[in-house]
Amino acid sequence: MTDQAVDTSGPAKAPGTEEPSGAVPPRFFGRERELKALRADIERAGLDTLAGRKTPRARVLLIAGRPGSGRSALAEELAGALTGTDAAGAAATAPGALPWAVPGTGSGDYPDGVLRVGLTDPGGGSVPTERTAGEILGLLGVAVPPGADQDELSEMVREALAVRRLVLVLDDAADAEQVDPLLPENPDCLVLATATGPLTGIPDVRPCTLGGLEAGAAVRLLARVIGQVRITVDPRTAESLAEECGGQPAALALMGGLLAAHPMASVADVAKQLHELPDPGEQLPTGVRPLARAFRLVHDSLPQAAARILRLLALAPAGLADAHTASALAGCSVSAARSTLDDFVKLGLLRTDGAAHPQYAVPGCLAPLLLALLEDRDRPAEIQLARARMLERTVRRLQSCRAVTEPESSPARRRLAGLPRSLRFPSADEAGAWLRVRQPALLASARLAVADGELDTLARRLVAALVRALAAHRGTEEAAPELYGLHGLVLDVALRRELPREQAAALLNLADLDARTGRTRDALTRYRAALDAGKAAKDLYATGRAMESVGGAYEELGDYHRAADWYGRALAQRLTQGERADEARLYGRLGAVHTYAGRYGEALRNWRAAASGHRRLGDPAARARALSEAARVQEYAGRPHDSLQTCREAVDLARHAGDVRLQAALQLRLADTLDRLGDPAAAGLHRNAADRLLGEEASAYEIRSASTES
Repeated sequence: MTDQAVDTSGPAKAPGTEEPSGAVPPRFFGRERELKALRADIERAGLDTLAGRKTPRARVLLIAGRPGSGRSALAEELAGALTGTDAAGAAATAPGALPWAVPGTGSGDYPDGVLRVGLTDPGGGSVPTERTAGEILGLLGVAVPPGADQDELSEMVREALAVRRLVLVLDDAADAEQVDPLLPENPDCLVLATATGPLTGIPDVRPCTLGGLEAGAAVRLLARVIGQVRITVDPRTAESLAEECGGQPAALALMGGLLAAHPMASVADVAKQLHELPDPGEQLPTGVRPLARAFRLVHDSLPQAAARILRLLALAPAGLADAHTASALAGCSVSAARSTLDDFVKLGLLRTDGAAHPQYAVPGCLAPLLLALLEDRDRPAEIQLARARMLERTVRRLQSCRAVTEPESSPARRRLAGLPRSLRFPSADEAGAWLRVRQPALLASARLAVADGELDTLARRLVAALVRALAAHRGTEEAAPELYGLHGLVLDVALRRELPREQAAALLNLADLDARTGRTRDALTRYRAALDAGKAAKDLYATGRAMESVGGAYEELGDYHRAADWYGRALAQRLTQGERADEARLYGRLGAVHTYAGRYGEALRNWRAAASGHRRLGDPAARARALSEAARVQEYAGRPHDSLQTCREAVDLARHAGDVRLQAALQLRLADTLDRLGDPAAAGLHRNAADRLLGEEASAYEIRSASTES
């Protein structure tokens, strides 16, 4: 969680310089002493060096302070200074807890730049290490295998960072257990961690503890927001206001935003109102109370409708909202929601990326205060209704996002035309861009909806819509890591609601991804669980698919006897249902495993059965491929003349089907068989025929390409 409630607006002006009223405060202000101490700590000899040992890991610097103290901003300022990059600017364009990267300059101690990830969700929960590791790998451009566990991903992070020299910012760590698995085993990297307290368990770390800003810097921060004139009129009161805020940058930003929004109010008026607010209570630590009081004053100054929208933003997944999210939560128009969100940015209550279709983020330091206020002021039924409206709106946006990729005449596009204009996307490119930007919030929304347990029907619709949208825009291969997590959420709901059909579908999808990434035994376990769920649901498709997949897993493991047994079970079911295409395919799979096992008689019978099935289906190319495999088996069995005859039959079928590549491959197989039969002249003729076919296909391809380009 980023704990500053302010945005970037360039460097601060010198003391006494006139500032325009209403300017947004900089994300970083003052802290010269702390910066100097942190730089000195980088140069300090570590315990390993003093003991004469080679340093095995990256140096870790810890910035400790309460939320709102500016610890994230200080880490970003130091990271930018060490790498010669604009890390603070990157933080401003990646609101909330979103990870970001700034490429390095290629020179200096850290030429590979800065990476930043958050270790705490806006709701206050610790981010699982596997998710953080996946975010780091994503920033580094390393593909994340779907379903990889924490140990595998942590090892991948260490391998990726072993060949880089960069600064890694780990923001808002709850404890050492979150930080330790991510530490680079490379002394040429530097880790900047922020936390509320010490990270006990990580050796050789001395925290730089932040308190409030000193009075002069705090007053200058206020002047940067509201203009120097209003400070000069009563400088003592400005100092008093800074003292009431505890010198906390986030609290000062809120007071500055409030003064900027009310140009006729004096600093003394706001200082008095803040002073007269009741103490927030002993349930809050002393260091958090100034920020809590400042936040309460700003909230209570808002119109009732705006205050309600602000409170409901506590429900925004990952602390991220756009105008549609706010509109659905509050039940107001999209334009009204966008205008209100922009007002909140000016008040310091939100941050935004400033894009054409902006995202807004609740600063991490304000998120728990917002949630507490929501629970205190709003009824549970109203909160649940707002959450349901938000999920329903998200489902409809995702459906629109997927539908725009369909052909114009498709049913999906016709349904899309019936949606309100505000829910539609003008093009597939814009829908894809929206999906890319909103993906962290959408994934968080799915996780929260499933964890809530009260809106499972909406949660299932949301996950299904998100799966389809990701597959449509990114493809199942590229989106596999996200799809793996989503299928796991479907399984959670299906188990909780005792829905065996959904259990079977989720288990099959997860097992397919396991199999694709080489975790064959894990896939086998899931396929067998899917079979049990399919039987409980009396779902013939799921049971047939599961049996065939169990056979495929055993085939991958080299257990051809069990593979043949399971393929046989799947085939028996297909035969009772009259599914001819599936029958032909399963005969082929049986033929293959019998071939691998050396059972050539069984293999030949199954390949012949597969060819007969494709003949009944009217598919000469598939029939030719089945016969070519039968010819291969005959050759393995020591029957070259039979193989030659079968292969010629397959060539005629491939020619009839117009499959030039298959025809050429079969001609080459004929040539090899003729060589073994002692007829090199005939073999040469078939090789020449194969070369001619491939040459003609290449020429045809070039002509088609030239025609397309012209």
